[in-house]
Amino acid sequence: MPVTVSNTYRLFIVLMLLGLILSGIAPHDYFTWILEVIPAVIALIILMLTRSTFPMSEMAYTLILLHAWVLYIGGHYTYAEVPLFDWIKDLLHQDRNNYDKVGHFIQGFVPAIITRELLIRKQVVSKKGWLFFLSTCVCLAISAVYELIEALVAIMTGESADAFLGTQGYVWDTQTDMLCALIGALCALSFLSPWHDRSIGKLNKTS
Repeated sequence: MPVTVSNTYRLFIVLMLLGLILSGIAPHDYFTWILEVIPAVIALIILMLTRSTFPMSEMAYTLILLHAWVLYIGGHYTYAEVPLFDWIKDLLHQDRNNYDKVGHFIQGFVPAIITRELLIRKQVVSKKGWLFFLSTCVCLAISAVYELIEALVAIMTGESADAFLGTQGYVWDTQTDMLCALIGALCALSFLSPWHDRSIGKLNKTS
C-alpha cells in the first residue's frame, strides 16, 4: 500500500518535533540554538496552520524535514563545530569546518522546490524556463535576506553572535554562502523537477 500524503504528514510532524527536542538537549549554547532552529519552528507552524487548505506534496514535506534537521544539527553543535565535519576537516587538511556550506547548499536546494511548487500550484507561471528562473531568483533572495539577518544579529549582539555567524575568520564567507545556495537551487531544479511534478500530481489525485 503506497504511503499517502496524510501518512507522510504525520511522520513529518513526529520527526520535526523529535529533531527539535533532541537538538535542544544540552546544545553548545541556547542563544545560538534558538537563532538556528527558529526557521524550522516557523516553517512547522505555517505548515500546520495551512495543512487543511494547502497541503504540500510528499517531496516538499521530505525536503523540509531534511532542511530542518540540518538546522537542528547546526543549532545543537554550532555550524563551526559539528563533529563529523571536524573529522572531515582533519582528514582532508581543510582550514575550517565546512558544515555551514552544507547548510547554505540546503538553503538553496529545499526552497527551490518549495518555490517551484507554489508557483505551479498557484498558477503564477506555467512556462518551464520562467519557472526555473523565478525559483532560482527567490532562493537567491532568501539567501541574501538571511545574510542581512546574520549581519544585523552580529551588530546587535557583538561577540555572542560568532557561533551563529560561523565565519571562522573566512573573509569571503558571505559570498560563498550565497554561491552554495545558488548551486543548491540549480541542482534541485535541474535534477528533481520530474519527480517533483509526479509528487504534485499524486497530491492532486488525492485532493
